[in-house]
Amino acid sequence: MKIKKTYAFAFITAIIFTILIVGTGSLLFYFDYDFLDFQNIAVLTTGVFLLIFIVLQKRVEQFIYKRVLKIYEDVSLLDASNLSKKSISPDIESLSKEMQKFAKDKQLEIESLNERESYRREFLGNVSHELKTPLFTVQGYLLTLIEGAADDKEIRNRYLERANIGVERLASIVKDLDMISKLESNDLNLTIQAFNCIEMIQNVFDLFEMKVKKKNMTLRFDKFYEFPVMALGDAAKIEQVLINLIVNSIKYGKFGGIIMVGIEATGKNKLAIKVSDNGEGIKQENINRIFERFYRVDQSRSREQGGSGLGLSIVKHIMEAHKETITLESEYGKGSTFTFTLKRA
Repeated sequence: MKIKKTYAFAFITAIIFTILIVGTGSLLFYFDYDFLDFQNIAVLTTGVFLLIFIVLQKRVEQFIYKRVLKIYEDVSLLDASNLSKKSISPDIESLSKEMQKFAKDKQLEIESLNERESYRREFLGNVSHELKTPLFTVQGYLLTLIEGAADDKEIRNRYLERANIGVERLASIVKDLDMISKLESNDLNLTIQAFNCIEMIQNVFDLFEMKVKKKNMTLRFDKFYEFPVMALGDAAKIEQVLINLIVNSIKYGKFGGIIMVGIEATGKNKLAIKVSDNGEGIKQENINRIFERFYRVDQSRSREQGGSGLGLSIVKHIMEAHKETITLESEYGKGSTFTFTLKRA
């Protein structure tokens, strides 16, 4: 075991002091032969050595403690009340490593706080922009009607319909923000139970039957599933995941395209559900940010398509709440595949 450096320092210093004191004592009693017997000299030597060693070691520890305490007091990020003498190592090398580790941890903490602050500013800017567009649209239609356009029945009905679309988009943004807030604060109570994935996927297909027909698209399974495939999770939330992914595929899929959903066993007691399309795909530089709130690959086109800009972020949060994962594979111009995992029932 490596001897601490201050102990070695105290030991050597104690030997030096002992030699000097004993040597001096021996000279003083040089002619007193009764005192200078072997036993008295041994006792004197040992006693002086231990006394000097203990005093010097305590002094060194106190010396280090006072200076480390001053560091804590000078650095505003440190709380001096958390410092105790027992926690101060008398080994300067170990102490230096501890302070370096502390500095590194604090630097990472500062970087994390700066990143969060940047994210907060960006998020507030995005929320403001997303709410502003439909809000001003609704306000414009209503002001036009107030100024006299309401007298024309055809214009009145058309403007009211457009204003209603704007209100629906506002409601959609607020609803999605509320869900994300609950997911991030772990306030969303999940009801974990067994459910049939095949039945759920078919229900979502039926939900979008009319919408895909307008784009001449096809919703289908990757193969024929003869038996139910049972998974564990919150059925309503997992259905929301499927809805958001399929809405995304419909929104950015090409006219006459195919959206395909498949299920496969992966690992021990795990299922992987894949939602694939042959749409425009996503460029590699955008893949890492695709699940961020309000992140849009194509700003102008995305807003023409509507939506809150929170769909994929909600998907990610729901999967994290289930302690599961979701990944994206995409090739620009050829299509995308979203894959999320679930526990097998």
